[in-house]
Amino acid sequence: MWEDLKYLTGFGNEFATEDPRCPASLPVAQNNPQVCPYGLYAEQLSGSAFTAPRESNRRTWFYRIRPAVLHRPFKRIDSIHLTVDFSAHPPNPNQMRWKPFDIPTDGQVDFVQGLRTICGAGQPATRSGLAVHIYTCNVGMENKAMQNADGDFLIVPQQGTLRIKTEFGRLLVAPNEICVIQQGMRFSIDVDGPSRGYILEVYDTHFVLPNLGPIGANGLANPRDFKTPSAWFEDLDVEYTVVNKYGGHLFQAAQDHSPFDVVAWHGNYAPYKYNLADFMVINSVAYDHCDPSIFTVLTCPSVRPGVAIADFVIFPPRWTVTEHTFRPPYYHRNCMSEFMGLIQGKYEAKEEGFQPGGATLHSIMTPHGPDAACFEGASKAELVPTRVADGTQSFMFESSLMLAVTEWAEETCSKLEKDYYECWQPLKKHFRIAEP
Repeated sequence: MWEDLKYLTGFGNEFATEDPRCPASLPVAQNNPQVCPYGLYAEQLSGSAFTAPRESNRRTWFYRIRPAVLHRPFKRIDSIHLTVDFSAHPPNPNQMRWKPFDIPTDGQVDFVQGLRTICGAGQPATRSGLAVHIYTCNVGMENKAMQNADGDFLIVPQQGTLRIKTEFGRLLVAPNEICVIQQGMRFSIDVDGPSRGYILEVYDTHFVLPNLGPIGANGLANPRDFKTPSAWFEDLDVEYTVVNKYGGHLFQAAQDHSPFDVVAWHGNYAPYKYNLADFMVINSVAYDHCDPSIFTVLTCPSVRPGVAIADFVIFPPRWTVTEHTFRPPYYHRNCMSEFMGLIQGKYEAKEEGFQPGGATLHSIMTPHGPDAACFEGASKAELVPTRVADGTQSFMFESSLMLAVTEWAEETCSKLEKDYYECWQPLKKHFRIAEP
């Protein structure tokens, strides 16, 4: 059932889809007829202000068995490791690296229960900022759905395939794929066993494809490779819990039916997935490095041209062919914050220490770069055409904001490597006045 899913293709398209069990369930030539086909309810989900410019206006019309308003009141529930209070813990400018985050082995933990905030900046109340989370879980969300009123989730599975039900249909998302579930969309995640991954949450606006500039019309993440679910519904009269992430806190409401009862929908505001293996890599073919912005898959732009609230960047398998060039990533201090994760393999600049399921954070203007072993090896390597990062997929959440680390990430989780700085300590002084 899940392996044979049919998707709609394209990024940000105007889609129209109906479950084949109910043909002609989409109204003809209008959004809100007096009586909808099959006795359905019409409901609009708005992802932008009504008066947003047409090119950025986002909305979808649902035709569903019951409207989403049919639930009992929301009540606050415990969410002590999920936060938007990024001033609660003292700032720390040091380079940080975490060992792989533990997947629960005692008891049953679903996706919502396994959410932990690593770092962030800003506030959803003012629609400004972002948060980085880790999820670790071992069971699916049984008769439970979630919606995020605070912003968009960009989910990066590292271990375990996610079977995601949404109001729009179903998504199967495996490691080396990503999915984006936008603000307000209800979803439920099922897993086959121990699962772990990363989440970038943005409060400001929605992710878009980066402008290509002189690259031209094609390249990087091509729009045709993004996949959106086609309509699918379930008509279940069961006790269901809907969890609402609102203002950084979790609330839950009960209802007596499944929220995944949308028979048909049309619009341009929908969840989607993308396979990172489809990325069209661009690289230098003469000398020096292109900046890592050429590896940007998606961006959440700020109001300042060319400056992102957050970029999602990957470092995929590729060729390196540059001449008389130090080929690994250069040493760097950046006006941006760089949070990195590793899905699989070994990261080229630090082949030891940085492990799949772990993470690093190099904060604004904090120095970082290849470790000593990488520098010495690359400085002496024969510069022949070479494959880089085969069997590896690392990524970066890059932000113009100063990210504050939570108490859970720095202390409670016990995964922060206090001796991370030591990987640079063996770097030697090679300076000499006169060339031999």
